[in-house]
Amino acid sequence: MYIMMKSNHKSHLTSLILLAVLFSIFSLSAQDERAQIPPLLQRSYFEVNLGYINYPFGQAQMEPGYTLESVNVPNMAVRLVLWGYDFNDYLAAQITYMRPVGWVKYRYKVDGSDVFDTKSVWTNVGGFTLKGKLPIGDKFSVYGEGGLGIITRAGFEDASGSPVVKDANFATFLFGAGLKYHINKKWALQLVSNYSPASAKRNQPPTSFIGTGFSYNFIPYTEKQIQKTADGGMIHPKQWFQVGYTTNLMGYGVNDFVSNKYFPIFWGGMAHVKQGLSLNYQRNVFHSAKFFALDWGINASVWQTTGMHGNTTGPEEQFFTFSLFPVFRLNFLQTKLFDAYFYYTVAAPTFISKKIIDGYDTGEKFTFMDNMGAGIFFGEDRKYNAELKIGHYSNGNIFPNNDAVKVPLSLNLGYVF
Repeated sequence: MYIMMKSNHKSHLTSLILLAVLFSIFSLSAQDERAQIPPLLQRSYFEVNLGYINYPFGQAQMEPGYTLESVNVPNMAVRLVLWGYDFNDYLAAQITYMRPVGWVKYRYKVDGSDVFDTKSVWTNVGGFTLKGKLPIGDKFSVYGEGGLGIITRAGFEDASGSPVVKDANFATFLFGAGLKYHINKKWALQLVSNYSPASAKRNQPPTSFIGTGFSYNFIPYTEKQIQKTADGGMIHPKQWFQVGYTTNLMGYGVNDFVSNKYFPIFWGGMAHVKQGLSLNYQRNVFHSAKFFALDWGINASVWQTTGMHGNTTGPEEQFFTFSLFPVFRLNFLQTKLFDAYFYYTVAAPTFISKKIIDGYDTGEKFTFMDNMGAGIFFGEDRKYNAELKIGHYSNGNIFPNNDAVKVPLSLNLGYVF
């Protein structure tokens, strides 16, 4: 999924509830029940929707002293339910995130000047809503939702540093309604609509969205499916420690390749890590018979930067991070010697010790960690582990400033127990 960011950064939101779920799973029992979907995920769901967003930005959002020539509002947007939970057939709660595929672009000039400039405004809408559902027969249902919305707007300044469109971050109401067609117990197609009102205090126009997409519900495995996993013969490591080393000796080519406009599956960052050391603990909480696994983990890292700000070289800096993270792992190759996997860590809540890094404003000391990489478990009992990964830190635009941190290739070596 592609989520654009200012200066090729990402924009996303996480569910702390997911991590609470994972930790509660860890404490449920010492018995290995990882072949079954964890109990607190068995009534969970997520949604992906694509559609039309409208927020009438214009002269009203600009500060006095500026003249608007034109404004371009891209209307394609993505709305996600990052984590939803069905209490019963009639009531659910969910954490949502919505943003445009492209940012609003202003073309303007300072009053009295003949020189026009073009700048962007980014807007994201997060939410926590309750959803009331009404089944209509066996295949259809309708719903209405309402609750808390969080709007984050990153504005822009003119050449002198004066704000033209101010930043904003505020709470508001969020409403929605939709129609679902249930293909089966897991999958449904849907039409969705959402609305958040204008804020005169912050010069924010109303935001509306209409789109279509799908939802997926987690359903407990049957005894037959669990037995198939047990009979599969594949070793699924339960927990492991890793030591990692990061260096930019190979450059940032991998980072740049997977974050460009032609292959946008990861994100970059303005501040660049030169080298770093990390310690990881990771534990598996669910695995299918062969291919899919869900883990959680803890990461502590110390980093050294390049000292580069644009084309200017300054002193190298150090900072550290501490993260709690979910891992989505796809085991794509099993052999007698090793099992290989691809994995993705997204939106891991993180403490970062500095807000300004190499002159770039990364927001606040709360941020998110993302990793993407590949690895193997090897050895007769799969006691050993090796990974190559890239990383990224940013706050997902929940704060107006979000210059982000780019982490180059890292090598992790682990021991399974």
